[in-house]
Amino acid sequence: MKVGRPRDRSTGISTADAESITVRGRDLTQLIGSMSFTDYFVLLLMGRPPTADERYFLDACLIAIAEHGLVPNVQAARMTLAADPGALQAAVAAGILGCGSVVLGTSELAGRMLDAAIARVPAGGDEQTTALEIAREYRARHAALPGFGHPLHKPIDPRAQRLLALADERGTAGPHVRMARAFGAVADEVWGKQLTMNVSLAIPAVMLDVGFPLEALKGIPILARTASLLAHLREDGTQPLGFYLADHAAEAVNFVAEGAS
Repeated sequence: MKVGRPRDRSTGISTADAESITVRGRDLTQLIGSMSFTDYFVLLLMGRPPTADERYFLDACLIAIAEHGLVPNVQAARMTLAADPGALQAAVAAGILGCGSVVLGTSELAGRMLDAAIARVPAGGDEQTTALEIAREYRARHAALPGFGHPLHKPIDPRAQRLLALADERGTAGPHVRMARAFGAVADEVWGKQLTMNVSLAIPAVMLDVGFPLEALKGIPILARTASLLAHLREDGTQPLGFYLADHAAEAVNFVAEGAS
C-alpha cells in the first residue's frame, strides 16, 4: 500500500549547506550573539521576531509556568532518571509526556474557550453574560471549566493575578483578558463553590491579546517546563529522589487482593 505524499513538500523554517545555516531566511551566525532565546523561539515559530509586547509577556509566562515543585510530571522525570541515570533525554521526555489536559496543557483549552466566548458576545452585549452561559454549558455536561481550579492555590492563584495585572499596567489587556475576568466573575456561582482562576487561563488571556497564535499556546508550558525538568534532573544527580518517591508511592497505596471485600 502506497502512502500518498503531500503536494507541497517544503519547509520555510531552516536549510543548511556546507558553509551556512539559514533559519527563517536569516543567517544563523548573525543571530548568534545578537538575539535572545525568547526572540529566537518566536522567530522559529512565527517567521519574524516578536513585538515588544510579545517578548515581554512570553518571558513573563515562561517564568510563571516553568516551576511548581514536585508535581506529577517532575516526579515521573525523576523516577525515570533513577531507573536509567544515563538517559537524561528519556527522563525529560517522561516529564514532557506528562503535560496533558489536566497538568500544563490546559492553556490551549482555555485559549480556545476564550476565543469561542468572544465570538459569541452579541453586538452590544457584555462578556459576563456570555461567560455565564458558557460556564453553565460546561457544568451541564459535567465538564471542567478550563483554567479554573487548583489543589493548592485558593482563593487566588498569585501567578494568574500577576499576569493579568501586568497586562493592565502595560496597556495590552484586551478582549481575552476581559473575557477571562468575566469567567472569573461567574465561575463560583455556576459551580456553587469557590473556583480559583489559575495561571492556565491567564497565559492565553495575555498572550492572545498581544497576537500570539492560538494553536501554539500549548508550546509555552512545554518549553518552560523543559527548563524546570533539566534543573530537577541535575539536582537529582546529587540529591536523588526518584526511588524515594517511588517507594513512598508504594507505601501510600494499600494492596487489596482481587475479589476481596
